[in-house]
Amino acid sequence: MSTKIKEVVTKKELKDFVHFPNHLYKNNPYYVPQIESMDRDTLNPKKNHAFEVCEGKYWLAYDENDEIVGRVAGIINHRYNEKTGEKICRFGWIDFIDNQDVSAALMRTVEQYAKDKGMTKMSGPTGFLEFDPSGILVEGFDQLPTAYGKYNAPYYESHLLALGYE
Repeated sequence: MSTKIKEVVTKKELKDFVHFPNHLYKNNPYYVPQIESMDRDTLNPKKNHAFEVCEGKYWLAYDENDEIVGRVAGIINHRYNEKTGEKICRFGWIDFIDNQDVSAALMRTVEQYAKDKGMTKMSGPTGFLEFDPSGILVEGFDQLPTAYGKYNAPYYESHLLALGYE
């Protein structure tokens, strides 16, 4: 599969970015759909105060038919990095079809963003701030997530491990 990565720059692309997991898991009885307007506000620098100390970029992955097959965010929390003395780029809002090329293309994009910004470490999945939902589900795929958790398919763990994440 040929995967094309495109940065989210328009309102429509942001809407597509936010909607993707609801589409990906539409037939999964254990996925709780995200409230899309809340996610759009969270990702909007004009509406989320986290952008006072953070910056972020978002990307969508497309297949050869221009269908969305994945998404990811790259986040740098400058205040956290100053406090810890580290140069960490976070990744979050990661969702993708079960295709290693797609997950690899998404992560390579965030890794390049991190390098371009002078970051030396990657951490995630997580959000902008320490209290945002983080991590991936590695068991309990046949249960509804907690109020603080997010659902992901079982293949996420093997994809991220194959890319060298632990």
